[in-house]
Amino acid sequence: MNAERDLAPLAPSVVRALNDKLYEKRKVAALEIEKLVREFVAQNNTSQIKHVILILSQEFALSQHPHSRKGGLIGLAACSIALGKDSGLYLKELIEPVLTCFNDADSRLRYYACEALYNIVKVARGSVLPHFNVLFDGLSKLAADPDPNVKSGSELLDRLLKDIVTESNQFDLVGFIPLLRERIYSNNQYARQFIISWILVLESVPDINLLDYLPEILDGLFQILGDNSKEIRKMCEVALGEFLKEIKKNPSSVKFAEMANILVIHCQAADDLIQLTAMCWMREFIQLAGRVMLPYSSGILTAVLPCLSYDDRKKNIKEVANVCNQSLMKLVIPEDDEMDEAKQSITLSAEPNPEEPITKPEAPVGTGSNQRSIGGSVVEFSPATSERIQVTLNLDGIVQVLDCHLHDTSIGMMTRIAVLKWLYHLYIKTPRKMFRHTDSLFPILLRTLSDESDEVILKDLEVLAEIASSPAGQTEGYGPSEAAEPRPSQVELHVPIRNSQLSSSGPKGLECSPSTPTMNSYFYKFMINLLRRFSSERKLLETRGAFIIRQLCLLLNAENIFHSMADILLREEDLKFASTMVHTLNTILLTSSELFQLRNQLKDLRTPESRNLFCCLYRSWCHNPVTTVSLCFLTQNYKHAYDLIQKFGDLEVTVDFLTEVDKLVQLIECPIFTYLRLQLLDVKNNPYLIKALYGLLMLLPQSSAFQLLSHRLQCVPNPELMQRLELVPTAQPASSTIDYTELLQHFDKVQSKHLEVRHQRAGRAEQPERRVVL
Repeated sequence: MNAERDLAPLAPSVVRALNDKLYEKRKVAALEIEKLVREFVAQNNTSQIKHVILILSQEFALSQHPHSRKGGLIGLAACSIALGKDSGLYLKELIEPVLTCFNDADSRLRYYACEALYNIVKVARGSVLPHFNVLFDGLSKLAADPDPNVKSGSELLDRLLKDIVTESNQFDLVGFIPLLRERIYSNNQYARQFIISWILVLESVPDINLLDYLPEILDGLFQILGDNSKEIRKMCEVALGEFLKEIKKNPSSVKFAEMANILVIHCQAADDLIQLTAMCWMREFIQLAGRVMLPYSSGILTAVLPCLSYDDRKKNIKEVANVCNQSLMKLVIPEDDEMDEAKQSITLSAEPNPEEPITKPEAPVGTGSNQRSIGGSVVEFSPATSERIQVTLNLDGIVQVLDCHLHDTSIGMMTRIAVLKWLYHLYIKTPRKMFRHTDSLFPILLRTLSDESDEVILKDLEVLAEIASSPAGQTEGYGPSEAAEPRPSQVELHVPIRNSQLSSSGPKGLECSPSTPTMNSYFYKFMINLLRRFSSERKLLETRGAFIIRQLCLLLNAENIFHSMADILLREEDLKFASTMVHTLNTILLTSSELFQLRNQLKDLRTPESRNLFCCLYRSWCHNPVTTVSLCFLTQNYKHAYDLIQKFGDLEVTVDFLTEVDKLVQLIECPIFTYLRLQLLDVKNNPYLIKALYGLLMLLPQSSAFQLLSHRLQCVPNPELMQRLELVPTAQPASSTIDYTELLQHFDKVQSKHLEVRHQRAGRAEQPERRVVL
């Protein structure tokens, strides 16, 4: 301790009492100091006041001796009480030594420091606000103090400080935010509770607009929301709820873009409460901010899409995610396809400033800049009002996310369906830009046809059908070169006009309508790849082949599909697959309700188009003799059917062949061939029909099919007329332009190839056995 003369104007008795270990003696000394300082105040002797505070600070509060520190603390509190309203002039000198004692190892000393500061702040009131950050910093440490007495004292001081801030209009929020942003990441439960309590207080003060600085603390709030304490989670939930209410009230002043990525991150949190809360915020952001959120679509989709496959345990998250997904999808509009990304700009203006620059240099996150850049897309904001918003659809990023989810075999069915809905939506709204990605998407879309879910396949087919029929897919511009898939003969393909697309008003609606005279370049490519997939994955053909083709006939034009597939199969080198595929197509043609119109078109062959289609189908149908006969039955080419059946005697009759004849007999008894059975009544004009059916009967062994057809033929009236066949002229005026002789020659040629391939296959199978014998 220094000499007593150095501690003047403090009396030696006061100095001794301040150093005493007894609290009562230190309290008496404090009263003496209070009296002394009051005299100096009355005399306006500021130098002596400062000297007293300096002595109490340096010689006592910051002393190495614990009792001296306790004396210094009570002495500084006494000075503050004596100074009264003038204490604001000396607050820095009064507060700093007290705050230093907050770090003391002795819990009793920390308690006395808290008590002293309480008295100082109580006297100074609003004058302490310029020192708020250091007070807050000290309090945040005491909030996590292990000693319950210290914590209790800090809570009293905390409440006092909150009252002062609430009643004052001079709080420096700008200066406080950096400290709040730093401390909000504390992992201590008590510190977190302290932080949240202050955020709730500041949010409740009308003169303090914490919403402007929400991007600085939002991430930390979501971190706290995952705390282990239910009480803290509840407090944080309330705080976030209050902010969201404020956002809904004043959306024009909200910096949506600066918080978008924060929400994207927490929408993927493992904690259910964090994920649900972030998803609810995202839903409101998309609905309130609209296209401002569009540049963040890829991140939002990354977070939202997996949630769509959640089970009932996370039903709430799933429902909110679904709303987010639907709302985001609505933000994509046809205008996004009208110009290049670099030029596209949608301006939302209150009072546009023509001299304002459109873009600014990108600033790092957290610098207070109102601009963010994501994936090369710049979004510009003003703190209060969105004077100009440049919104760009980052289609590359969206497609990358969708493609990634389609490739992920672990994702749920509802997520896959949502991905395909997005792709379909993008092809409808932004076809020109989407066709730049078609070559990369095409393989995975084809693979998705093997999905185990019918719903997924249906959506996948819708996307593929849109790709195949959209005018934007023509080779000029974005489609693949037609040279990659050469076509030996030009097939005229007609595009169905969809009511939904024709209903679009204006030129934009017409641009989206696939009412062009021919299919685009992707249609034929799609048909080729679909058949390749059926060829390489026979199980897909067996289990889903008919389903896929029938749905395509609804989505596209059935005539186009059958015409193009027949054209492709005509050049198929795998003859066994060609035969199987033809059989599948023929079964679909004859039995599916979706193909009623196509069957009617082929039944009479009255138009050049129908005759052209028949000839195209016939040439491929020749891969399977029985299906060729059934096609002739369908098109009422009974004379030709009879001629074909005559040639069956020259074919290699196998069990499979007889099974197909059996199935054809069963098919004749179905409603599809009602007209054919009725024509049996007109023996005079349909002799070759009867003769063809008898030909099938002669091919069959004594089986149930034999009995069925035999009974049918027994119902034919006047069988004796069959003897006069040579006298009856054959009338086939509708199909008179068809060269049936040439078709028969083609049938012989195709069947010869099949016979040759079968013998080669049989030879390869027998060759190893011969080697064994040798």
